[in-house]
Amino acid sequence: MAPTSWTSQLTARIASALRSARTTAGMTMAEVAAACAERGYEEMTAQTIKNLETGRRTSLSVADLLVLADVVGVPPVLLLFPLDGTEAEVEVLPHRTASPWDGLAWFTGEGRHSAAPSGEHQEVLDLYRAHDDVLAAVEASIAMATARRRAAETALDPTLVPGLQERARSYEALSLEDRKDLRAHRDRMRARGLTPPPLPADLQHVDEAALAKDQEATA
Repeated sequence: MAPTSWTSQLTARIASALRSARTTAGMTMAEVAAACAERGYEEMTAQTIKNLETGRRTSLSVADLLVLADVVGVPPVLLLFPLDGTEAEVEVLPHRTASPWDGLAWFTGEGRHSAAPSGEHQEVLDLYRAHDDVLAAVEASIAMATARRRAAETALDPTLVPGLQERARSYEALSLEDRKDLRAHRDRMRARGLTPPPLPADLQHVDEAALAKDQEATA
């Protein structure tokens, strides 16, 4: 029987996306259930998965969604709003439809949907997203500086070394500025009462420098 309520339709959409992702991953229902159990979630049995995929189960918890998405190797939001082209529109909320992409963007706070966050909530999301961008810039400039320094050290033609060294120094200077930008951004997040995401081990010094600066200011 086709689902009639919005919640049932939502569950059916997730179940269809789950079946597709499970098939792509080459996993049986029993294997998915075993993987759920390995993650400490034994409630998701093979029979439960079968009931879900065949439409006999018409509800799904957030916990179910998160564990199943991890097991089949897709972001949870892609089970909610599949971008496989099978549906031109989805019912995001009761009686409110949107394209799957617009629904996904609304869910992640990135879209122009009428329910998109605004004000303080949008600012918080923007700060965390910008942190990813600034961190990516730091990692890229460090990689470029390292590559240029290695090229200068291993150059076979001595006449090329001065130019390569100059390029290395310019990228190292850029890397330093990018790290300063990252530190400043993390300081802004803390000033808003937010906890910045953890840094990679090789960039821990960014926060240590910020801490040292704070200690000097309060000494």
